[in-house]
Amino acid sequence: MRFFFYHFYHALAWTYDFVAAVVSIGRWNDWIKVSLPFIQGARILEIGYGTGHLQRALWESSASFTCACGTGAGKPDPKRLLVGLDESRQMAILAKRRLQKAGPAKINLTRGLAQSLPFPAQTFDTVVSTFPSEYIFDVRTLSDVSRVLDDGGRFIVLPAAWIIGRKIRDRLASWLFRVTGETPRNLHEIIASRAVHPLENAGFDVEVQELEIRSSLVMVIVATK
Repeated sequence: MRFFFYHFYHALAWTYDFVAAVVSIGRWNDWIKVSLPFIQGARILEIGYGTGHLQRALWESSASFTCACGTGAGKPDPKRLLVGLDESRQMAILAKRRLQKAGPAKINLTRGLAQSLPFPAQTFDTVVSTFPSEYIFDVRTLSDVSRVLDDGGRFIVLPAAWIIGRKIRDRLASWLFRVTGETPRNLHEIIASRAVHPLENAGFDVEVQELEIRSSLVMVIVATK
């Protein structure tokens, strides 16, 4: 699985959106946007931005639409800092294209590793990561996330989602999740051992929520520094 996901995220990155849409039965972007209400503050870092869906949603949510001389003018909030970090060069290209279509004046995408974030201490109010691989709960990652977060800042992680609908296509998607070992029962055990405990050991206060959206459940971890 590691071998597959490495190539899926690099050489085969151009297939990412299609595969994600198929596996989630068109729910992928909705799952990602579940993170938005949990994000706080004006300084936001996304780790593992992939093809840029959340980056675009964050930029659009930060735009203030005001009426001047009878016309609406969409302008980004100058107080907001939106930054994305990803290791994959291929994903960086795809995300940049998506953001260029959205129209932000400045695109803050950088390449790097979560275990060694290239930012000063207490730079961000929120660090967010949606459906990352196991690197996100590496001790080095958690230590660096804590370092770049301001006091009281949040680390938001969406580690998993699964289909709970009873339609034929929903049942097929659920079967695919079972094939990969990502059943709800297994996920709860994995999240407790590989996510919650390491986060608590790193000094975070941790809350786990499950939100229902479009006949599926999305798991959200809210860790507060």
